[in-house]
Amino acid sequence: MIKLEDLKKLFRTDELETLALRIRSLEIMEGEFVAIMGPSGCGKSTLLNILGLLDTPTRGSYKLNDKQMYNRSEKKRADIRKENIGFVFQNFNLIDELTVSENIELPLLYHDLSSVEIKERVTTIMRRMQIAHRKDHFPQQLSGGQQQRVAIARAVVTKPKLILADEPTGNLDSKNGNEVLDLLTELNATGTTIVMVTHSNHDASFADRTIHLLDGEVVMEVRN
Repeated sequence: MIKLEDLKKLFRTDELETLALRIRSLEIMEGEFVAIMGPSGCGKSTLLNILGLLDTPTRGSYKLNDKQMYNRSEKKRADIRKENIGFVFQNFNLIDELTVSENIELPLLYHDLSSVEIKERVTTIMRRMQIAHRKDHFPQQLSGGQQQRVAIARAVVTKPKLILADEPTGNLDSKNGNEVLDLLTELNATGTTIVMVTHSNHDASFADRTIHLLDGEVVMEVRN
């Protein structure tokens, strides 16, 4: 599903050039659950942003579903994101002024769907995530675990092939964190590919494979 070759990301200022990422070869198969680990500043978030088409590599090859992503226009990247990728963030990134159901339906408004189908999808995913009873509540009225359930529901309501999760348990206690990891595992069991950045060995143990980064390079891969 994902194939990177000779990929580099450089950050430049007037006086300095910093190599943030150098991936010689990396492949993630469809249906895998992969964790990415490494110390702060090792390139984890940069890699996730490139995989999510939120950032572009300086050079190299990035293929998603056998299609080259390098040098795609911003509009094309946005279209590919919309159809293929869901995001789950550490800070939930919910809109405070919208209810639970409104937050979840937001990405569907950019798809060619009827209001009936949108309502059906939102209702189905809220039930699946066990938050239907909170549909008219606002994010501030929810616990951290409930907010992350809403964020996951929003990420998967478009039925993406790939979920990118950036420290999804970082702001949660252990109980809620494990519930979120169980949800991601269940999604993976239905065929969704998941790439998760984490600092936690415990969280990484839920994945099929752990990729370790150091100074922007893959230094080790471990099958869990």
